Amino acid sequence: MNFLPDKIDKYIVAHSQKEPEILQQLNKETWQKVLNPRMLSGAFQGRLLAMISKLIQPLNILEIGTYTGYSALCLAEGIQKKGTLITIDKNEELESFAKKYIDKSPYKNQIKQLVGNAIEIIPDLNEKFDLVFIDADKSNYVNYFNLIIDKMNSGGVILSDNVLWSGKVVEEVNPKDNDTKTLLAYNQLLNSDDRIESILLPIRDGLTISRVK
Repeated sequence: MNFLPDKIDKYIVAHSQKEPEILQQLNKETWQKVLNPRMLSGAFQGRLLAMISKLIQPLNILEIGTYTGYSALCLAEGIQKKGTLITIDKNEELESFAKKYIDKSPYKNQIKQLVGNAIEIIPDLNEKFDLVFIDADKSNYVNYFNLIIDKMNSGGVILSDNVLWSGKVVEEVNPKDNDTKTLLAYNQLLNSDDRIESILLPIRDGLTISRVK
């Protein structure tokens, strides 16, 4: 969901850097072959992810939610030459789809795909991270934060996607809507935890940037 008027949104996209050709191909094939293609970060948000990564120049990146690999490739654009990006997704069916494009990229030797439950995988990771992107099942956002916060380097950045959740966060919540309830708690957590400083941006479906103190 976009929260800006359509004309403004199109103007912004038209005056932002275009996505690289490999991402154009990945974008197109995702929309052609994969269910729920709206889950894709897309060109504009992808350029933002790439820009943030280039500004940080992270050594280690963690992505929770690979989907078809689009955002992983964007985040990898700023990684150091000796850096590693670990991306986790529980959907085995999309592993080969994402791997095909990762293997075509300049970052194929730096990106490590893990398939499984991130809640179970993250505690066993020994790396300290400079950049984390959370874009998986919303009902576990608080759990993901609690698992990664002590694995962050000082000055590291946590990016949280879909935090406006199509505007549901400002509407009356259906008692059965656990995703929205969790996101409300998560947004409050990011705004109150003394270990981080955060800003929520109304980009696409909402993106929060949190810097670890």
